Order: sequence, then structure tokens, then C-alpha cells
Amino acid sequence: MNTRDMNEELVDMVSGSILYGFSRHFKRFNEITREARGCFETADWDGEGLAQKKRIFLYDERVTETVQYIRERIDVTETDKVIWQDIKRQYMWKLYDHSQPELAESFYNSVFCRLFDRKYFNNKHIFVKPGTAVDFLDMEDPTYVAWYPEDSSMQECFRNILNSFELQNRWQDIDRDIESIIETISPLIETNSRSLPYLHFEVISSLFYRNKATYLVGRAVVNQSQIPFVIPLLLDKSRKLYVDAILTDSQDIALIFSFTRSYFMVSTEVPSALVTFLSTMLPTRSHADIYTSIGFQKQGKTLFYREFLHHLQHSRDKLIIAPGIKGMVMTVFTLPSYPFVFKIINDSFPPQKNMDRATVKQKYQMVKTHDRVGRMADTLEFSHVAFPVDRFSDDLLKELRMTVPSSLTIDGENIIIRHLYIERRLVPLNIYLESANEREYDRAVRSYGNAIKDMIGAGIFPGDMLLKNFGVTRHGRVIFYDYDEIRSIAEIRIRKIPQARFDEEEYSAEIWYETEERDFFPEQFERFVMNHPEFRRIFLDYHPDLLDPGYWKKVQNDFNNKVRPHIFPYREEKRFANRFKERHVEKG
Repeated sequence: MNTRDMNEELVDMVSGSILYGFSRHFKRFNEITREARGCFETADWDGEGLAQKKRIFLYDERVTETVQYIRERIDVTETDKVIWQDIKRQYMWKLYDHSQPELAESFYNSVFCRLFDRKYFNNKHIFVKPGTAVDFLDMEDPTYVAWYPEDSSMQECFRNILNSFELQNRWQDIDRDIESIIETISPLIETNSRSLPYLHFEVISSLFYRNKATYLVGRAVVNQSQIPFVIPLLLDKSRKLYVDAILTDSQDIALIFSFTRSYFMVSTEVPSALVTFLSTMLPTRSHADIYTSIGFQKQGKTLFYREFLHHLQHSRDKLIIAPGIKGMVMTVFTLPSYPFVFKIINDSFPPQKNMDRATVKQKYQMVKTHDRVGRMADTLEFSHVAFPVDRFSDDLLKELRMTVPSSLTIDGENIIIRHLYIERRLVPLNIYLESANEREYDRAVRSYGNAIKDMIGAGIFPGDMLLKNFGVTRHGRVIFYDYDEIRSIAEIRIRKIPQARFDEEEYSAEIWYETEERDFFPEQFERFVMNHPEFRRIFLDYHPDLLDPGYWKKVQNDFNNKVRPHIFPYREEKRFANRFKERHVEKG
């Protein structure tokens, strides 16, 4: 066999091996995703959480497996790098008529980047730019189904839609639910119609499973207008099915797909088609956000990085130290024109932070795989990221060289950061309150307490609950974003502050009683958080229970006994049980 034939054989073997690795990954991804239906039907909420975790870890497992397979068959260090350009071209040919080409390209990038130094991370060797179009990909099963009320009554149309998913659970009262759906959506249809409206409903073929609910997602098409809607389906204590609401407001729908929520479990053979449909419902969300929200977080990373490179090319502002109180564990910087922050673990921590780099990474991984209940920001984790040196402000460069020198490498005109996290930029709560009006202040303090309650109800103890560790979203929602001290609520020892024995102890500025690392004293909220009289008044109006050790112990006991609260990702007033009280009796 001559050299040319050998090279062709190598190109085919490597490109085929990578695509085979991706196919194995995607098949297993969908198998795990389909487990969500059974978990929902049987109210196996722990099983649903386990499936979520398995799916998140799956990608790196398949990449590692593929890298090992290639290394066992060729000496990567001796392979001519030009051949990898041929491998990429051959891989692109193999993706012709593929149903998930964009995901397969990201998988190729992951494998290549594990094999080679970053100096080869360019569009000749990897897919810095997409290589395959994903418009109008063909599929056996359509992404959505059109339903026409003119073929039957509106009631029968929605009955057919609700029953089309063939869930095994009996309905609590489907006629009542349909009546509430129609009463909610009919005024919107009439507003967008003329005397002879053209109306049909387009409903995504798969349900969206997450936590203790599943969601039916679609849109009403009225003449030239579209009305997006999301219908949450829940189970009552007898595992009977009922519709909890129909959400049509753009803000409500955006919150359903928030970056503070766990990823949806939704089956699809053509992710790009599903993302295209959802993008019409979520006009403020990027494709990166939407891919991530439906579980394809690696594709979300790929698109995010492309968008970031594009933004860097078309902007001129400098990277700066992020506003707010500096943390002791991470150095945080931002680009003012871009709505994200970049977080690097410091080389060393002060003595009061009893942890190391591995512990911090474990905490962030814990948040990634846990139910975030709308109160914890998702993060993107990157390694060996290049930033142009001339985009750093002098103050930021000085700070980085002082706090994270081991994470920095100078490579020509770039600074390479060995490891970092990227999060959505929020306004720190302490800064937000400084300029908030009366209504905003009240809402933020209330949301702060609700954030703590939601987190502990889901089994996450925040640790450091100072205001600087919480941020405010553009929707005015308070969420937590400093994870280095989080732990399971089950690990905490909840204590009441002992009775002082002497006046010196009662008025001492120092803690006079013995404590351990896992001890928590709810009464200390007054000392560490409620320094401002107005904050104290509002907090005690809404959340006096957060100062009560008995409340915390009840939450802890419920969690230990696997009692899971239902934390709704939409406003309480949208629930049918609250909107139509005479019709709906709370049974969930």
C-alpha cells in the first residue's frame, strides 16, 4: 500500500471513528431523555434528577472514549497535521444529509482539542465556523403538528391535542381544563383576528419534561400573527393529570426557559428544527441559550464562543474588573458591552476559606447537575481560552497577575486563560438596592428571601448569604451566583444561639459560643444581613420564618424524607387554581 492509500485509509478511519463516537453519544442521550416520560408518569422525581445528571456527564464520557480509541490506533504526535485538514473535510462529507450536523461538528471539535495543542485551534482543523447548513433538514417525524379547529370545535381540538401525547395517567377533569384554556386564549385570538380569521395551532411533537412537570409547547397562528403558548401539565397526589395554566405572555415563557432552570428533557432527532421553532417564541434568546435549555449545553458553548468572537471583532471596549465587592475565591471581570462575566479561581485563598481549587470546581459542578429552581445561574466552563492582550484594561491585567498568575499564559498577542467560568452578568443585589425606588426595593428584598427558601427547599444550602452574592436579573428576579460555600441542606447542623450566661457574653461583638464548620444559626440573619432599617422591616414582614431554627429544621427534614416542594417557574396568579377558583380545586 502506497503512502497516498495509507493516508486515505487513515483519514477515513479517524473521521469515521469520531462520527461513530458522536452517534453513540446521541443515541444514548436520547435513550436517557426518553426515561423522563416514565419518571413523570410514575412521579419518580428522584429518577428524573438522576437522568438529568447522567445526561450531563454523558458527553465528556463519549469524547474521552473516542480520544482513547484514536490514540490506540495512531501516534497523534507523529501524524502530519495537514492530514487533519483532510480528516475535517472527509468528516464534513460524512455529515451530508445528517440530522444533527451542528452537534456532530461540536463533538469533532471536542475530540480534536483533546488531542492537540491550542495552536491548531483554527478553522483549518476544527469548526470555528459552522461547516454544514441546518436549515430545513428533513426528518421522518415532524418537529411540530398542525391542528385545525375548523375540523371540529375548539373544545375537541384541544382535547385532541392534550390526548395526542398518550400519557398513561388518567385526567383529573379534562373538560374543566379545556374550558380554562379556551377562556384564556380566546381573547388573544380575537384581538389578532379579523371578521373571518384563519386559525390553526402548531404544537411541538414532544413534551418538555423537567422536575415535577411536563410542558406542552406550541403557538396559535391567527392570520399573519403568532401567539406562543406553554401549557404545564402536573400530577395530583393520585397521579391524575391536570393542566395547571396556559402561559402566553412573552416574559412568562422566557422564565420557563431561563438560564436559572435545569435543562429540559425533550426528545428530538433534529435539534436545529426544534431550536428554530422555539426561537420564534423566545425572540430575546440566542440559539446558544435555546440549545442549552433543551440539554445540548455543549452546542450552546460552541455557539456562545462563536458569538463572543464575533462581538470582540466588532467592539472596542476594554475588559475590566467586574463592579461590586471583590470575592476571596475568584477574580471576576467583564466586557461592558457584553452581558456576561468571566470568573477565574484564585491561586490562593485567605485562611477563612477552608477549600482548594478542586473543591471550588466540585461546587460549580454540583450546581450544574442540580435542580437550580430558578434561583441559581447556569455557568459555561471553558479551558485554554484566548483573549487579545490589547483588550485588557491596565487595572485588570494588574489584578490578574496578582490573583491568578498560574492561570495565565502569554501567547503572542493573546493571553490564554487556563480555566474559567462564564455567567450571565447581573446587578449585585447590594448595588441594586442603593438606587432602587420604593417598589423595586420591596420586591428585591422579598425576592431575596424567596430565593433562599427556594434553594433550601431544593436541598441546596447557600452558605454565604450576604447580599453581594446575589444578583438581580433584567426581570427583577433575585438569584444566587457565588457557589464556593454551597452544600447539601442535609449536611447542615441547624442550631439556636445559646442563652447568654453573662452580660459580657450577650453584648459581646465576638461569637462566645463554640461552633463547627457545618453549624448554621438562622438568628444570625439579623447580625450579618439586616444592617439597614428599611431592609430589616421589609424582610421581617415577608420572611420572619427565616430567622426561626424550627423552620429550617422542617425544610431539612422534608428534604431528608424526600418531600419535594413544587416550585413553579411562572407566577402564582397564572395558575388555573388561582384564576378560576370556582372551577379548579387545588389537588396537586
